[in-house]
Amino acid sequence: MMLLFLTLALQSASPPPGEEPVAPYVQSDRNAGAAAFEDRTMWRAFHGEQGVARIVDNMVERNIADPRISDIFKGQDLIRLRRTLKEQFCYILAGGCRYSGRDMRAAHADMGLQTADMAALVENLQAAMRDEGVGFAAQNRLLAKLAPMRRDIVKVRGTTAADPR
Repeated sequence: MMLLFLTLALQSASPPPGEEPVAPYVQSDRNAGAAAFEDRTMWRAFHGEQGVARIVDNMVERNIADPRISDIFKGQDLIRLRRTLKEQFCYILAGGCRYSGRDMRAAHADMGLQTADMAALVENLQAAMRDEGVGFAAQNRLLAKLAPMRRDIVKVRGTTAADPR
C-alpha cells in the first residue's frame, strides 16, 4: 500500500517540461502492452535510441498529416505522446528503458478508435520503419508484438466499456 501511495505521489509532481498534467495512475512496464524481446537484437535492428526517436517522430508527423486520422491527434499532448511512444518502443525492443505511460486501454479510452484508424496508424508506422531502414523481418517482429494491443485500443461500434471486445 505504501508503494502505491509513493508511486501516485511521485506522479502527481509536475509533468516533464512541455507536457500537460495527467491524472495519477500506477506506472508499470506491463502498461506497455507487450513483453520486451529477450535480447538486444531488435534494439540494434531499430538503430538504438536515435533510430527509435526518428521512427516515432516520423510516425507522429505522418499521423498528424494523414487526413484519415489527423483529427484524432487534434488537442492531444504530442510532447507526451512522443515521449511515451519512445519509451514504449525502447522497452519492447529491449533497449533498457522503463515505460511510464498509462496502459493501452486507459490511454485510448474515449477516443473511439476504429479498425480503419488502427490500420492507418500501422501503415504510418511501417512507412517510418522503412524510412529508417529497418529490415522487413524486424518490422514484422515488432508488429507481431504490437498487434494484440488492438483489442485494448479499437472500440467496435456499439460496444460498452463492460464489453470492449
